[in-house]
Amino acid sequence: MMHDFIMVEDSELWDVICDGPYVPTKKVRDPTVTLPKTRKEYNDVDMKDDFSLPIYQREWEALQTAHKGTTQVKQSKIDMLTIKYELFRMKDDESIQDMHTQSNSIINELHSLGEIFLRNKLIRKILSVLPSSWESKVNAITEAKDL
Repeated sequence: MMHDFIMVEDSELWDVICDGPYVPTKKVRDPTVTLPKTRKEYNDVDMKDDFSLPIYQREWEALQTAHKGTTQVKQSKIDMLTIKYELFRMKDDESIQDMHTQSNSIINELHSLGEIFLRNKLIRKILSVLPSSWESKVNAITEAKDL
């Protein structure tokens, strides 16, 4: 998602993020040696190609942190949501729609953090959290769908 956003803003910026900055160079001496130019030696083309990388790097890091958080924060979120998913149960006074909405909310948050669940596993989870009053329906679904 971040890749697409940056590509829309400036397609060359993604290269800078992945490959590092473009540093203008010059050739000097008889056996040709290539050296980086100083900022004073930049011409108009060099200035166009200079993306002020430190600014973009800070923006990129801020975007990554805001979007996903640091690695530790992300893992903590995954751990908390996984526990929430494992302990999830349908309440006796809850409608099936409300239970499904709450379940999807947890799964979507985990998915946004990179955790993927197989469809079969999700179906089994939903069927397992239904109260005993749903037992006959769960058995019928399980047999009909060969779960």
